[in-house]
Amino acid sequence: MAKKNTSASGNPCALITGASSGIGEALAGCFAAAGHDLVLVARSEDKLKALAATLAEKYGVAVHVQAADLAEPGAAAQLFATVSRTHKSVDVLVNCAGVLEQGAFTAMDAAKHQNIIDLNISGLTAMLSAFVPGMAQRGRGRVLNVASVAAFQPVPTLASYAASKAYVLSLSESLAEELRGTGVTVTALCPGITATNMLTQAAGANDKLGRLPGFLVGDVQRVADLAFAATMRGDAICVPGAINQAAMIASRGTPKWLVRRIGGLIGRKAV
Repeated sequence: MAKKNTSASGNPCALITGASSGIGEALAGCFAAAGHDLVLVARSEDKLKALAATLAEKYGVAVHVQAADLAEPGAAAQLFATVSRTHKSVDVLVNCAGVLEQGAFTAMDAAKHQNIIDLNISGLTAMLSAFVPGMAQRGRGRVLNVASVAAFQPVPTLASYAASKAYVLSLSESLAEELRGTGVTVTALCPGITATNMLTQAAGANDKLGRLPGFLVGDVQRVADLAFAATMRGDAICVPGAINQAAMIASRGTPKWLVRRIGGLIGRKAV
């Protein structure tokens, strides 16, 4: 684990969950490049340590590693207690940890649905509950919650995942308004299909996903750069990519019955 005295560095501190790969890893680089000390959180401690060493050497910031499974009850509270004992206050909270399961709802084990709920919903909510009150008391802070463009409409074959991300989006928008004027901002990142390990794993289970045209698959670094900028501006919602923005606008302006029908046609072709 790469260390230096965070309390003496004078740098703001960003805590990033799901930091071992994908958008979380790319966001860690964005915040390090901007001079933030980091607390990197994920289940894979070895990957976090390797990333910590790289970022600390490249950017000269303090990088700490905390291995945790945020789907476990009490994990967020335990993480908050550990961070409070060993690091300075968290100025930026990035909730990027998440899981995706793709397939027909009736063909998936109940445990897979529950895992989505435990991490994407319960774990994220627990992280907000642990860290945001302190931000509000200090009168400063930024939160980035990673949702999905799937949050804007029902998605057959991603039913539980899309529903979990709709929760994240709704909660983020509510908190953005609730915390307006407190010095704390909340941003919901709603990326479309992005070239990450999550997509690779999903494509391994369904080869149709591996045949998606390139223009539909976003670049992970581009997504992270846009998310970082939106977070620092305090934007409520960030939807990277013109196609995703058009889909979001269309879904919000189209009758719900038609959105369902279109989603059903597309979803049935994916299984």
